[in-house]
Amino acid sequence: MSVTFETHGAVALITLDRPQALNALDLDSLQALRGHLLEVRDRRELRAAVITGSGERAFCVGADLKSTRDSNASYAEALFLANEAAADAGLYIRQMDLTDLDLHKPLIAAINGHCLGGGLELALQCDLRVASDSATFGLPEALVGSIPAVSGLHRLMRAVPPAHALQMALTGARINATQAQAIGLISERLDNREALLQRALALAEQIARQAPLAIQALQTLARSTAHLSDRDAQRLTELYWGVLRDTEDRIEGRQAFAEKRAPNYTGR
Repeated sequence: MSVTFETHGAVALITLDRPQALNALDLDSLQALRGHLLEVRDRRELRAAVITGSGERAFCVGADLKSTRDSNASYAEALFLANEAAADAGLYIRQMDLTDLDLHKPLIAAINGHCLGGGLELALQCDLRVASDSATFGLPEALVGSIPAVSGLHRLMRAVPPAHALQMALTGARINATQAQAIGLISERLDNREALLQRALALAEQIARQAPLAIQALQTLARSTAHLSDRDAQRLTELYWGVLRDTEDRIEGRQAFAEKRAPNYTGR
């Protein structure tokens, strides 16, 4: 299988499993990845997911250009098609953009080895990124006369200071895990792949123990307020606080705190 799926309690582990191709994504693996993410979205008992790559050499190096289907369709013909039809018509980048999945559960990228091009664009769509010492990061598209096609520059400029993002994009140069941690692209750096997976799963399990509605509210605020003024951000924050105020989970959280016990959250 090009993408494997397993569960660890309330956490899903999704592994890109094409090590012979440095875990590059062809259309079949893209569709498999999206299918697994839809399963995470729709299964209430799953509350977080980790995405990683198999082997020691790569997390993901982006789209597998050798395996993307040729098409005689023009860009204009593909533009107005639905996602899967557009991918068959050559617009495969549509399948790499996960925003249409409406996934309101945290994703953690556990990055080992190369994380380049569309691989970095995939990692940037995750809520948290942790990496092993072997990880490298880059947007090399300018080196081959193209640009990051899945909002890579936009998301990178939100994740790290713009000067670093532009230097990476304009030069196509790679940075290592130490540099990535220094600029805030990753939050933690681990010694090896085993330690990386253990830490990523531990983070996911810690998140999964929190109140699901609160986690979803935090995700939405993080994605929705970055471009807002302080006043507008506060209004939206107050709205979500009000939505959560009388939920069963908030009542349970306050009662558990008072009783000095672990809360039992149900997502209600």
